[in-house]
Amino acid sequence: MLSFNGCCNAPDQLRFLPQCRSLAGPKALGRRGIVNISCCSSSLTFPQLRTSDDIVISERANGSVGAILNLPTNESVSLMEHLRRGSIAEDGRSYKEKFIVRCSEVGPNKTSTMDAIANLMQEASCNHVQRFSYSADGMGMTTNMKKLNLMWVTARNHIEVYKYPTWGNMVEVETWFEATRAGLRRDFIVKDATGVLIGRGTSKWVSMNRTTRRVQKVPEEVLEELMGFTPQTPRLAFPEEDSSCLKKIPKLEEPAQYSRLGLKAKRTDLDMNGHVNNVTYIGWLLESVPQEIMDNYELEKITLDYRRECQSGDEVDSLASIVMEDAEAIPELNRTNGFSIERKHKEDCYEFLHFLRFPDSGLEINRARSEWKRKSTK
Repeated sequence: MLSFNGCCNAPDQLRFLPQCRSLAGPKALGRRGIVNISCCSSSLTFPQLRTSDDIVISERANGSVGAILNLPTNESVSLMEHLRRGSIAEDGRSYKEKFIVRCSEVGPNKTSTMDAIANLMQEASCNHVQRFSYSADGMGMTTNMKKLNLMWVTARNHIEVYKYPTWGNMVEVETWFEATRAGLRRDFIVKDATGVLIGRGTSKWVSMNRTTRRVQKVPEEVLEELMGFTPQTPRLAFPEEDSSCLKKIPKLEEPAQYSRLGLKAKRTDLDMNGHVNNVTYIGWLLESVPQEIMDNYELEKITLDYRRECQSGDEVDSLASIVMEDAEAIPELNRTNGFSIERKHKEDCYEFLHFLRFPDSGLEINRARSEWKRKSTK
């Protein structure tokens, strides 16, 4: 048996194991074959693992002993299902999962990025639907959607981050969804290890025919499959009537103040549906943001409207302009890789409009709005 002792709970300890500095080799077992592993230490001591009918994980959290997992020998039961760090809420309508921020998810200052937060939300939503019997492919496609050759695609995404986690921090993402004939809305709440709210998100999804790539209303038979898994009482991550997630995004007027041309969709950008993953667009949009903004300001809110999908090999132009009336760019530095911004705004923040297009046809791929606040000096 493995007994975990320390400051983290069992799921966090399992995820923490690869991050520890050193691993000690097999040593003698303690009484009853129990090995003590402390995740607050820089070293681990564990026995040579052997096949067993049971693995018992004792979780120490808030001074109480947690759940025990008994793993059956039946090969049809996945080990991952037993060790997964997420769980369905008691009402069966929402899902929570804990993540440790990895080094690949932070920037130069060891702080998480907006696209990393979006990826955690995406991971939680996919793991959510994998738990449900209606999912025919593990990605939210119902049995009737599969018969009708339909899939879900993102139409809009809005994310707000109030405090970015740093490398090694634990965050918990909660997600749930509601469905109508117009499509599906999925919401997110992000909290830190102490339970403090650090971010929220909401997204809209529409059904698309996999062959024609045309959007269509959600069929009634699909809605019937989903109704048993949506909140019985309507719940919104953004209940505020004046929430920026509801604002319409105007098209950026050209010429744009800033641009990054010729971005290319790589094969590694594709998702399981064969088009560019929706999170990739965030990175493309930010490519045209002036470096001075990136260095001195923090992206607090971003809203994206998806208009066209991209495939591997497509070229994309990223355009951006400041939309605040009392903040303007220095003209002679527009459309260059070096930028200098003249600050005039009393609230010490910036708002940008963004536009992604195909360079040859000029067709719109995505339009977005971003809001930035000055980084804390603490």
